Amino acid sequence: MNLLKLRRIGMFLLIGAAMVFLSAVSLSATEHPDYQMHAVPAAAAPADPAIAGALRQISEVRIRQTIERLVGFGTRSTISSMETDLPAGQGVTAAADWIFSQFEAISKDCGGCLEVKRDTFTNPAADRIPKPTTITNVYAILRGNNPAAAKRMYLVTGHYDSRDSDTMDDHGAAPGANDDASGVAVSMECARVLSKLRLPASLVFVAVAGEEQGLNGSAHLAKLAKEEGWQLEGVLNNDIVGGNTTPGDTLQRKDRVRVFSEGIPASATPEQLRRIRNLGQADDAPSRQLARAMADVGRTYVASSGFSPFLVARADRYLRGGDHTSFNREGFAAVRITEWREDFNHQHQNVRVENGVQYGDLLQFVDFGYVAKVAGLNAATLATLAASPGVPSEVKLVTTKLDNDTTVSWKAPEGAAVGTHYELLWRETTAPDWQYIQSVPAGADGATTITVPISKDNVFFGVRAVDAAGHRGLVVTP
Repeated sequence: MNLLKLRRIGMFLLIGAAMVFLSAVSLSATEHPDYQMHAVPAAAAPADPAIAGALRQISEVRIRQTIERLVGFGTRSTISSMETDLPAGQGVTAAADWIFSQFEAISKDCGGCLEVKRDTFTNPAADRIPKPTTITNVYAILRGNNPAAAKRMYLVTGHYDSRDSDTMDDHGAAPGANDDASGVAVSMECARVLSKLRLPASLVFVAVAGEEQGLNGSAHLAKLAKEEGWQLEGVLNNDIVGGNTTPGDTLQRKDRVRVFSEGIPASATPEQLRRIRNLGQADDAPSRQLARAMADVGRTYVASSGFSPFLVARADRYLRGGDHTSFNREGFAAVRITEWREDFNHQHQNVRVENGVQYGDLLQFVDFGYVAKVAGLNAATLATLAASPGVPSEVKLVTTKLDNDTTVSWKAPEGAAVGTHYELLWRETTAPDWQYIQSVPAGADGATTITVPISKDNVFFGVRAVDAAGHRGLVVTP
């Protein structure tokens, strides 16, 4: 036997060994050697040049100007709206007027593309509200350019009210640079850069008040959305996203932003709770899928800059709350976005120096570059979801007989464009995110059914709609 033959035999053996190894890996993932040919590990979607171009327009300078201007109102205490002795241009009402004017200016630059509105109401006296108080939410709607898809809405918000050490102090300095002028700056910057795009679905850019008094403003707006029938598929609440920069703090991370999401919906009925328990779906609430969508979008648009969302599988931080909860209570998918490590000396504190320590939520502790990255993640998520076909309906998993295959069926989203296809996703029951994808063409008459040789007992399944350009919608579990 010559050397050439020996080499060929050796190569054949190596290839054979590699195939056996790969088959073993595939079997552990999908249980069927042929099925791996059609399923691939979950990976980032291709970037949309228009969305990427909009993200490049995000400006640290504009973000700084927004936060500086909000800090300049002295106090933005919600209950300061009832005071008449504040200096001119000070207080929460002056801040609301300025935010409204900024949304109007953005709208003017895009030819009147935004509907700028106020949601003003009188909140009765409550624990943190000493007397009936006027509260104003300011928001701007960018209507989608597809009549059917425009019914779908995606919302980004931050709260523009602030407080000092005393929640009932309506005059004291409460700069609120990080908590939460930073979140308002994200919402306004998203409005500025995304208003130039023409997207199928609608976007809502919001600044709410009353957060520090008990989520009053967001509660009113969420109820308004429910009463008016908003088809609100996702809410991004940015609260404390300033990337707090305290000298000497070596544990802060500027490459991460936390995304909190509820696992069991706050609005779940007893029947829904029973189903969640029976199916083991405590990790598959719509809000949890929204958080995963942010992670998916992040891999496409912001990962190259070394920045990424860090998903936290709980509704919020210990002992704290946020405006996303108001939307969760009304049955909407909503998440909270917050910096990696908060400094509580710079939240809810009177501005002062004690024992050489600076207290107060001051401008000097905000990292405007970090806020810009958070704004980019928000904008990319909003634009991707608004460009997607939406969510499939009537997603069902067949359980009429005992077998080791799985059959999933669904119907197309309303107004889905030609070229819409689907992705069947699955993950091991202990995995935090989707692991495998199989592309599925749309079925006839808007109905699609697929059977795969994977046991429904061993994994979780999900389905999402994808347009011809690769924009992925939110995942729906059967």
